[in-house]
Amino acid sequence: MTLKIVLAVTSCAIGLGVAYQMPQPTPAQLATQAASVEDRQKMLDLLQITSLRRGADGRNPDAPNAANYDESKANPYPKLPDPLLLKNGRPVKKAADWWKLRRPEIVEDFDREIYGRMPKQTPAVTWEVVETTRETLGGVGSIKRRLVGHVDNTAAPQISVDIQLTVATPADAKGPVPVVMELAFVGFPVRPNAGPSWKELVLQRGWGYAVLIPTSIQADNGQGLTAGIIGLVNHGQTRKPDDWGALRAWAWGASRALDYFETDKRVNAKQVAIEGHSRYGKATAVAMAYDPRFAIAFVSSSGAGGLKLHRRNFGELVENVAAANEYHWMAGNYLKYAGPLQWNDLPVDAHELVALCAPRPVFISAGAVQGDGWVDAKGMFLAGAGAGPVYRLLGKKGLGTEEFPPIETSLVGGEIAFRQHSGGHTPGPNWPVFLDFAARYFKN
Repeated sequence: MTLKIVLAVTSCAIGLGVAYQMPQPTPAQLATQAASVEDRQKMLDLLQITSLRRGADGRNPDAPNAANYDESKANPYPKLPDPLLLKNGRPVKKAADWWKLRRPEIVEDFDREIYGRMPKQTPAVTWEVVETTRETLGGVGSIKRRLVGHVDNTAAPQISVDIQLTVATPADAKGPVPVVMELAFVGFPVRPNAGPSWKELVLQRGWGYAVLIPTSIQADNGQGLTAGIIGLVNHGQTRKPDDWGALRAWAWGASRALDYFETDKRVNAKQVAIEGHSRYGKATAVAMAYDPRFAIAFVSSSGAGGLKLHRRNFGELVENVAAANEYHWMAGNYLKYAGPLQWNDLPVDAHELVALCAPRPVFISAGAVQGDGWVDAKGMFLAGAGAGPVYRLLGKKGLGTEEFPPIETSLVGGEIAFRQHSGGHTPGPNWPVFLDFAARYFKN
């Protein structure tokens, strides 16, 4: 079998006219790319898909498939699925019907077609504190613990999964404190923040911070689908079309960290925020939607597959997420919507992912079009606005407007919040705004 390797730029690496200089791939990376292409082809064969549409080119504005940043061309499918309309055509008018009838329908659609089903049984995780140190950040002394979550691999001893987690709480805390947990990149260029780090800002409020490494749960490539937690549960076999992808697996790992927090007397496990940027913004949205124990979410520049509407033609597209370097984030069934089916055939869209978080607060963040256009700030704003009816049904406030606000406008009056900062592909400028937003819900 001859494999054609196409190097593609992922959503973390590119904005509008601004891209990181990616180093030349090593032989090991080329092997991983080849294995990812082969695994995706197996899924395409399983789905009997012979071809997929090309994704948008975010680097070359003169390319035939150049990414669109013209708002007049952005909405080929302006009508979204109604989050408060049952599949039998009956409207949902009571909160009880949302919880008992409509929400399960939406979850089933996301499970089957977009993120994949988490197995009914997953292995137990045993947490071990491997190091305890004291540090001072932003003038605040803290106790930092490095932990490893050993996943029971009895079912497939050849596959080991050890989840990496760090948690730090103020040294002088008199009791359990709120914690903000970041899904963190390792070895990927992320722009530095100006001013104090987010960890310093969190500690200065008397809260704790945590850092979870998603790739210790599941590799960020298609080759890794036969390893990690997905491979462990599948005994190293290839996925079925509705099996979970990496986003759902990373979210599963975040929930296991929350399990640990429930045993840690220094942490108020009922006040844990989750934050992630770019692909980990996607995972953050998924974790928040599926685990009601997370109190609040900071979803940064999540783009397609996150809180960007799938039905929007702006920056990153369904076809980009279906490419060989990203398809592993999603269920195999997702590939259908980049080939034989269209975006409008999706039974759900990102506004319903926000709705699954209701009534809990969600802060949606993005940068300026110049530098972060790929993630489609307006598409994420519209997803937040589209979830408003569900929040209102449950007695909470939405964004309060359906008009896209000027840049640097903080819409933080309701449980759905939105802010587009003037920076690029980074959460940095929105950290202080998010923490002020979270402070409405967190009490030491």
